[in-house]
Amino acid sequence: MLAADEASRGLGIELLEHGEGTAVLRMTVTPAMVNGHRLAHGGYLFLLADTAFACACNSHGPVTVAAGADIDFVAPAYEGDVLVATARERTRFGRSGIYDVSVVRGETVVAEFRGRSRTIRSTEREESS
Repeated sequence: MLAADEASRGLGIELLEHGEGTAVLRMTVTPAMVNGHRLAHGGYLFLLADTAFACACNSHGPVTVAAGADIDFVAPAYEGDVLVATARERTRFGRSGIYDVSVVRGETVVAEFRGRSRTIRSTEREESS
């Protein structure tokens, strides 16, 4: 799935580890990712966390998409920072799941993300096309 993700690959996001319900990804904040305050734009932090979430929730096989997500920005990130996003499955129930993602710079937590997933049936995918 990540190999076909043009948005994430275009930002240099790398998959470091993956397993059942887990994923660890890395991204370096580039000059194009900073806002007018010279801080990493929150949208890029969300994208990194969301990509880790996607890798973790799709680790079980069926096509799984985001039903919703929230993020809390805890500390700023800056140009040149190497960020690591670690996604962990909290629970799966029926076709739904809950995943937590921590984004860190070294030992410093930059953001905490919670994603809610939904496994889709092939007919749902075809209907939305």
